Amino acid sequence: MSAGPALAILCGGGALTLEAARQAKANGREVFLVGLVGSASPEIEAFDHIWVKIGELARFTGALRQRGVEEVAMLGAVTRPEFADVRPDWGAVKHIGEIARLFRSGDDGLLRGVARILEREGLRIVGVGDFAPQLVAPVGRIAGGAPDDDARADIAFGAALLGALSPYDVGQGAVVARKRVLAVEAAEGTDAMLARVAELRASRRLRFKGRAGVFIKAAKRGQDLRLDLPAIGVATLEAAARAELKGVAVAAGQTLIANRAAFAAAAQAAGLFVVGFAPSTSET
Repeated sequence: MSAGPALAILCGGGALTLEAARQAKANGREVFLVGLVGSASPEIEAFDHIWVKIGELARFTGALRQRGVEEVAMLGAVTRPEFADVRPDWGAVKHIGEIARLFRSGDDGLLRGVARILEREGLRIVGVGDFAPQLVAPVGRIAGGAPDDDARADIAFGAALLGALSPYDVGQGAVVARKRVLAVEAAEGTDAMLARVAELRASRRLRFKGRAGVFIKAAKRGQDLRLDLPAIGVATLEAAARAELKGVAVAAGQTLIANRAAFAAAAQAAGLFVVGFAPSTSET
């Protein structure tokens, strides 16, 4: 007996798309995966699926209508193409002027625009919390020990920083140590940002005694939480450990955590704390 309507997941890269699909099935949902060519993992083929290229709107919506699917989630990393590289099919051609304008906006604006187009095609966009709430970070301690007073102050400072940067669509993460901004995530992504901090520590351009600083991750203020939620996993913890940080703090209800059991074990092994803070108060 289904616990809800059939669900399509538009899949970019990363293991989280597959975990979300498995969790949705465990929660009683019928799942259909749509893999973006060049981004999604071949492992989606373990599910009922199709492959589409960016711009193949008619193929995408036709496959969903054929299966009676009206709910869609968008998950996973996608390398943003140039507009000139998009090859629209007849379904996308009718939106081509709007699509061209969207490519002149930031990532958040592009995602919102794609969601609006899909909604006009009769689809309902849903977030991971609607079908796999087990993947969403809670408030409080998630893994490892508890942050000390310095770390708590860094979390509050970093959360305020990310909130202030939200109108500029810069990124969803920052590293703060003793209320000093060490790095802000932009187009390079989380792992590359943390690698920069690790290099600064290794070259002694950052001179801290022992571990210092926190990686803070949060959605932008006003972000549509159905789209592009921040996500962290074991690789994030490994990068944070190489950067000699004390821990990781994520916005509760706004951040996805893959493979929770392996994640908790990795945090413990790396000596990192992981906590969820309430976005409105920045409290852990």
